[in-house]
Amino acid sequence: MASQSCAAALLGGLANVNTTAANFICGQLDAINQKLTDTTYAVDNTYLLFSAYLVFAMQLGFAMLCAGSVRAKNTMNIMLTNVLDAAAGGLSYYLFGYAFAFGGPSNGFIGRHSFGLSDFPSPSADYSFFLYQWAFAIAAAGITSGSIAERTQFVAYLIYSSFLTGFVYPIVSHWFWSSDGWASPTRTNRSLLFGSGVIDFAGSGVVHMVGGVAGLWGALIEGPRIGRFDRSGRSVALRGHSASLVVLGSFMLWFGWYGFNPGSFLTIAKSYGKSSVYYGQWSAIGRTAVTTTLAGCTAALTTLFSKRLLVGHWNVIDVCNGLLAGFAAITSGCSVVEPWAAIVCGFVAAWVLIELNMLAAKVKFDDPLEATQLHGGCGAWGVLFTGLFATKKYVAEVYGSERPYGLLMGGGGKLLAAQLIEILVVSGWVTATMLPLFYGLQKMNLLRISREDETAGMDLTRHGGFAYAYHDEDDGFAKPAMYMMGRIEPSPEANPL
Repeated sequence: MASQSCAAALLGGLANVNTTAANFICGQLDAINQKLTDTTYAVDNTYLLFSAYLVFAMQLGFAMLCAGSVRAKNTMNIMLTNVLDAAAGGLSYYLFGYAFAFGGPSNGFIGRHSFGLSDFPSPSADYSFFLYQWAFAIAAAGITSGSIAERTQFVAYLIYSSFLTGFVYPIVSHWFWSSDGWASPTRTNRSLLFGSGVIDFAGSGVVHMVGGVAGLWGALIEGPRIGRFDRSGRSVALRGHSASLVVLGSFMLWFGWYGFNPGSFLTIAKSYGKSSVYYGQWSAIGRTAVTTTLAGCTAALTTLFSKRLLVGHWNVIDVCNGLLAGFAAITSGCSVVEPWAAIVCGFVAAWVLIELNMLAAKVKFDDPLEATQLHGGCGAWGVLFTGLFATKKYVAEVYGSERPYGLLMGGGGKLLAAQLIEILVVSGWVTATMLPLFYGLQKMNLLRISREDETAGMDLTRHGGFAYAYHDEDDGFAKPAMYMMGRIEPSPEANPL
């Protein structure tokens, strides 16, 4: 809110108003104005904190989704990696990541101030902003953990998670979200890329592609899980052990996405002009929630009927992945497209995921959670979608000035060109950093577990037990081994009916 002060001389010039009264009136008006300004800051920070909590709750969604998507013998391992993503990512983002991402003033490539949150808070950022951005950073690391699940050493998780959240991801977010970034649409005092900058509002490229491309290289270097493909090269389904956990995780992620996308406005108490008192940033936030919902719902239904036609089943796991594909795709353009366009986004995202899964099976690529295909592939589609369907009105409202908008909406091809640049540089940067890291870990025998450990399951060999207690070891009434149930084979002497 703009601060305005009262001039006593102005009031003193009015009839029957002396200087003392004018000073008193001005003092009261200034106090009211300060209160309104403080209230605006409080409302905006509360909104951002609430959004940060929602995004952080997505870690629980990731944990449940991952746990349900792996076999029971690796449940403790994958749950621990999700905890590790948040814990290790918290320290690395505090020490280095935030500074690399938003530590301004800086150059267009990397931030260089606010290491360890020094000189914080500042006029440009408060602690709520740091918390919100940290929640985004650990989401990217969580995506990668799904791609390399069930076969990766614990120390490798620790190394890659810290590196991704502390260096790789922050550099990308600086490029596209910092006011100093070379491709940022909010870049100040410098020319914008193609007169537009890249519009990746909540991170289809910055978050989802980063996690997806990193997972791609991790999964490729490790190779498929034992038994994922038979000797003839045919795909063998290694199904997760709990569809219930997958559904629970998907709903938690759906809930958290309302902080991920609408929360990326960062503030809520902002007017878009005097044309109508009921329309402002609060309306844009509501519209963003609607576009997010429609994209996910459309992708879920498209996946449901498409897979029914392709394989003959109504598969809840496929529907949940389709739902998340729609969310990952709409994340880039959620604030600048019409609700009807979100339906198009979700429909295409579902087919992008289906086709990439088919391709993965053909080339013997094993990603237990389809994270590379879902977040990498559908994230890339979402970036392109924004360059096609962003509207003139919403782009001007969200970014504060008229600039190129979607190609199919009559805005020319400049925004689409900028979006293509994002896909290329994100893919290139993550490849240049994460490929050598995973390759080096593999060469040092720190990446993949042994064949024996993988066959037995990491819960038993690496974490001291199983995730599920099938009976209480301290229960004296537990049945002894001789009474364990087993399969009864028919007697060879039995007469056929």
